[in-house]
Amino acid sequence: MEPLVQKIVVIGGNGFVGSAVCRTALARGMQVASVSSSGKPWQTPKGHTPAWVDKVEWHKGDALRPETYAHLLPGATAVVHTIGTLFEKSAYKGALKDGNVPRFVNSVAAGATGGGPSANPLESEQKRREGSYALINRDTALTVCEAFVNSKSTTKLDGPRAFIYLSAEDCGRPVIPAGYIEMKREAEAGIEAMTNDANTNFRGVYIRPSLIYHPHFRPIISPVAALLDLSATIHSKAPAGFPTPSAILRTLGGFLPRPARPDLTPDSPLHALARSLTIPPIHVDHVAEAVCIAADNARPDVRGPYGVAEMRELIGWHQKGKPQAAAHT
Repeated sequence: MEPLVQKIVVIGGNGFVGSAVCRTALARGMQVASVSSSGKPWQTPKGHTPAWVDKVEWHKGDALRPETYAHLLPGATAVVHTIGTLFEKSAYKGALKDGNVPRFVNSVAAGATGGGPSANPLESEQKRREGSYALINRDTALTVCEAFVNSKSTTKLDGPRAFIYLSAEDCGRPVIPAGYIEMKREAEAGIEAMTNDANTNFRGVYIRPSLIYHPHFRPIISPVAALLDLSATIHSKAPAGFPTPSAILRTLGGFLPRPARPDLTPDSPLHALARSLTIPPIHVDHVAEAVCIAADNARPDVRGPYGVAEMRELIGWHQKGKPQAAAHT
């Protein structure tokens, strides 16, 4: 009997995280199809096209219009949703790709305050709805998931098909508006409701990275990632009860009013800021590896949320000189 050749569909496969997922999946022997608004193959920031790109099926489609990609879903053993935006009405992605530090800083400042010009291609649609956080981070995921759950698999599988959603750790507030993480959590809840139904043979996996970096593709993020990694290391070595910056922020956060939506953001922005000092950043290739393990039909045990610690354990990563189980401490 020939082994099953698994095929994943990556929504946003020509993006920063999506391209890493495509590359990693191919290395693991999977077939890969990408769906994006342009349908163009991925290129490096300098315009180069690596050899692996030719092995991916590149499709043009709209995540909000299932008819543009529904024909790919019956043959998919897993679907990965990687599209999203950190800021509404912000051109930060273009600045990141170009390595333009001043424009990136201005874009982040504009996004954090809710101002600045929009670089969102769905702008006209979002004006008729709740906003780009809801439209891009939540509604696209729920639309794709619903189409996937309603598709009939053409491949006999031993385990449930996985829908993997690129979510986030709640460690960006108040720099990143609360609406970002709120829509991520709403998407997770909606996906779980669809995939956890007893009548379906699906499982939802929610990948929750912290700051994602790559020294070559996102070089202007590297200094920030290095500082956050140093902070996480220092905090992990601090004696219990020592008044670290994170501990002080958590104490101060306890005096702040309860969040407007405690079911989605259960604590204050200072608590989230405190987590940013203790949760290390994560390389995009490690995120991609965790996604591909989760997509494997032979891993039905992988389901639910996976933060940075759980992702590191899933991929077998551990700090030098420390046991792997320490990732949860």
